[in-house]
Amino acid sequence: MRIAIVAGEASGDLLGADLIKAIHKQNPNVQFEGVAGPQMIAAGCKALFPAEKLAVMGLVEVLKHLREILNIRKLLIAQWIENPPDLFIGIDAPDFNFVLERALKDHQITTVHYVSPSVWAWRKSRVKKISCSTDLMLTLFPFEAEFYKNAGMKVEFVGHPLADMIELEVDVEGARKQLGLPEDKKIVALLPGSRRSEISRLSKPFLETARWAFKRDSSLHFVVPLINDSARHLFEQALSEIEGELPITLVDKQSHEVMASADIILLASGTAALEALLLKKPMVVAYKVSELSYQIIHRMVTVPYYSLPNNLAGEGLVKEFIHRGVTAENLGGELISLLNDSQRKEEMIKKFTDIHHQLKQNASERAAEAILGFIS
Repeated sequence: MRIAIVAGEASGDLLGADLIKAIHKQNPNVQFEGVAGPQMIAAGCKALFPAEKLAVMGLVEVLKHLREILNIRKLLIAQWIENPPDLFIGIDAPDFNFVLERALKDHQITTVHYVSPSVWAWRKSRVKKISCSTDLMLTLFPFEAEFYKNAGMKVEFVGHPLADMIELEVDVEGARKQLGLPEDKKIVALLPGSRRSEISRLSKPFLETARWAFKRDSSLHFVVPLINDSARHLFEQALSEIEGELPITLVDKQSHEVMASADIILLASGTAALEALLLKKPMVVAYKVSELSYQIIHRMVTVPYYSLPNNLAGEGLVKEFIHRGVTAENLGGELISLLNDSQRKEEMIKKFTDIHHQLKQNASERAAEAILGFIS
């Protein structure tokens, strides 16, 4: 059996590698080829193109590499139509993969897409195009599967690989020792995002929040993971503008350890909120973009919540502060309130634990079973 596969970014490379290993456990004779990163190559995938060719972020960067990206897709389509694989798997990268899947499906090649785009939250009309491209959708979240079932698509919920990787019990003390954090303080993790635009917009309000909260509770100590030198420079620049003393530790990368060490987390809405949930951490979520982007997104979003924890819980479990609501008084007030409300924290942690169990499904093995069962 021969499977074509395409993954674009580092996260897709990790998913792809685990999936290849899981399929090989069930059928060692399957051969893989496509667009692959180093982990997928190590797992046994023949790379026709390196995944880094598709890992381009930002409008200007995409435009700069657009001709090369489109040419790669054209070459893949031509090659696989001439020599059809038994199955194609597109991992995330929806803008690239759905067009590729549509072309292959039109030539009677079975297509699977692993990781749903957020069509359930906005641009729901895209599901019609997706159904014309994809024979089977594999989702990480149960509410996504319901969305596709209601749209008449073949879909399987396989669980989230991150839920498989993170232990149900968190070693808080070990994380604090590793980071050299004080043991006698309440640790507040600040995660203003990983993208430059997020860090630029959220660093100052997060630091103003920390200052506001510290004035009211001097037992707080803040810790911030920074993904690279550029992020550190932006954050340190914002920190230099904050008046007064602030007990704060800056850490290079190690966001997982930082979150594990915390009593509470203030973070940008995004995938970090899911990791915080799986680590059973009380949290406050902020979402801030440009005024124009907010006006556009606000009109297009069709779900009641921005953050994954609330969408997974089906209720406003975590307080979300959106755009103009991102102020020191709002964020700091919620941090202090939640820190001091043991009953609410316990209820939140219990629901986070229930969601962790729900998502912990041996995702790669279930995805492999669904794929091999679909073409058997």
